[in-house]
This record gives sequence, C-alpha cells and structure tokens, in this order.
Amino acid sequence: MTAPEIRIPLSALRRAATPAANGVLLDQLGRPLRDLRISVTDRCNFRCTYCMPRDKFGREHAFLPREALLSFEEITRIARVFTGQGVRKIRLTGGEPLLRKHLDRLIAMLAEIPDLELTLTTNGALLARHAANLKATGLHRVTVSLDALDDAIFRRMSDAECGVGEVLAGIDAAQAAGLPVKVNMVVRRGVNDQEILPLVRHFRGSGHTLRFIEYMDVGSSNGWRMDDVLTAREILARIHAEYPLEAIGRDVPGDVAERWRYVDGGGEIGVIASVTQAFCHDCSRMRLSPEGKLFTCLFASSGHDLRALLREGRDDAALAGWIGGVWHERGDRYSELRGTASAPAQKIEMSYIGG
Repeated sequence: MTAPEIRIPLSALRRAATPAANGVLLDQLGRPLRDLRISVTDRCNFRCTYCMPRDKFGREHAFLPREALLSFEEITRIARVFTGQGVRKIRLTGGEPLLRKHLDRLIAMLAEIPDLELTLTTNGALLARHAANLKATGLHRVTVSLDALDDAIFRRMSDAECGVGEVLAGIDAAQAAGLPVKVNMVVRRGVNDQEILPLVRHFRGSGHTLRFIEYMDVGSSNGWRMDDVLTAREILARIHAEYPLEAIGRDVPGDVAERWRYVDGGGEIGVIASVTQAFCHDCSRMRLSPEGKLFTCLFASSGHDLRALLREGRDDAALAGWIGGVWHERGDRYSELRGTASAPAQKIEMSYIGG
C-alpha cells in the first residue's frame, strides 16, 4: 500500500517583527508568544537514554538544591505575568514533575488564572496515585511518555525499575479521573521502532491520542546521530500499511504535531517531526527552568535569569516589560539550522528544561 503523503513545510516567509501587533507580542520572525513550559524539577526517576542517560547522569550528578527552585508562589506570579503577555497554555514538565512535592497545590494555584489551559507531561510511573487529585485541583490534560509495550525494551530505554504495567496503570487512572491523555513515543531506529505497531494496536479505539516523535538531538549527552532517526514519513508508512490513515493537519499554528486519523474511525495519531520537517517558523513556546531561567528554544545554549528580577522585588509591569524584551529579541530556529555552522554546539539538557 502506498504511504500517505506528509506535509513538508516550506521555509516560512520572514517579516520584520514589531514588539507587538494588534496587541500580540511578536519575536524577530513574527512569531507570537502563546505557550509557556514550566520545568518544576530537574530530578527524574527514569534515566532514559535519549534524555538523561545514566553514564552522564550517574549517582554523583549534582541536581539543583531545594532552595534554588522557584517557589509555587513565584511560579504562579510568573504565570500571571505571562498570561498578560498572551500566553494561553502552560505545560508543567521536569525532569519528572510528579517528583515535586505537593504539586497539586501548584496546580490549584495556577487553575485560578482565567482562560488558561493547564497540562502536564509525565513518565507515568507515579501517575496512578496522583491522577484523581491532579484532576480535582484543576489540571486539564496529561501527556504520558511510553516508548514501548514490550517490558524489556521499555526498561532498556528508560533504564528504570518501573515496568510498562505501572505506566499503563497511570494512564488508566488518568482516564478514570476524567483527564484526557496523550501518549508520546520517542522512536529510535534499531532500538524501539519495532514497537510502533504494538502501541498502535493497543491504543486504537481507546480514546487516547498516540503521538510519535522523531529522535532529537536535545542536549549534548545522548550521542544523537541522524542514522538513528526513523523519519515521520517512515513511521506513517508502517502504520498506513496496516491501518490506512488520512491527514487532519494541525489544530492551530504552533502545534508541534501533525494529526492523522484512521480511515476506519479507530481514532487518531500524531507525528512530531522536528528533525525532518522543522516547524521553527511558527514556534510560540517559551520555557522556564526550575530555578527561574527563561529559554527561548529547546535547543538553546543559555537562558535569561528571571528569578533574579523576582527576588530583587521588581513589580509585575517591570517583569512583563523584561519578558517582552526577551521575546522580541528572539530569533531561534535551531531545527532549520541543524547541521550548519550557525547551530549551537552545546545545548541545554531536556531533563532540565522539559520537552
């Protein structure tokens, strides 16, 4: 069966950005600020080989001390300032965010902010015990990372004591609590690509959206090679051969996943192709590290110290002006420059800033 055609974006036309157009904050490439990803901890109970490999993050790795982390009150204040700048979605990440004590209290505080979509990404190991409370305190949706159904392959990739059953139990608990679930699979050629169809078969008809992510060169410790990337086109071809697909597209500009649905009505999947189909041209995301540094790109080499301004006692107007200046100066487009002399050689680790 012929593989479906997938959209390969052309380089977007660039326009000179002004600080704001029609009340919308724009960067140097005309991209609006819409999403904030907040890493609440750099700690994780997994040592996934593509994110926090044990040989680089061993027992002696120095994680941030508790006193360095932003408090829940500081995070909530920052979130309110960002919503005043146009942010409409906040995703809590890590590390593993469920390792942050009393996270439900932070969710309750953020849930009081009007017109804000509040989501969380987790490896799922602790989700079963927290799902009901996360929903009750105001979380809208959860994304769970699951790279294989085969337990041996899963453990080899996650390098953790947790098994697949615990993650599946977390997904079931989230569904029972009324939390919509997206399931993310990072696909690495020759490592777990044989698990694509088992995951498809498992989640078809479940109501959950399964998304496939091209293996990315995040950070500087995962030994990334282009040869290890199974492309979105190849992933879709494998699925389409068994379960024919048709394109849906993206919900809104800035969404990272291209959506596809099964022709027979079995639900939908997504593919995130930041390596082979760069979507830098409409990226609307800012990232906040656990100790209060702002990063304008997942592949950035350095951040901007927002915590210092907070703890100096700057008022919200000053914070908003500073954030607006950081965004306005933003010109990041790493995935479009990958492999060129302009791309940064050293990058922050995904385990620290979140995916």
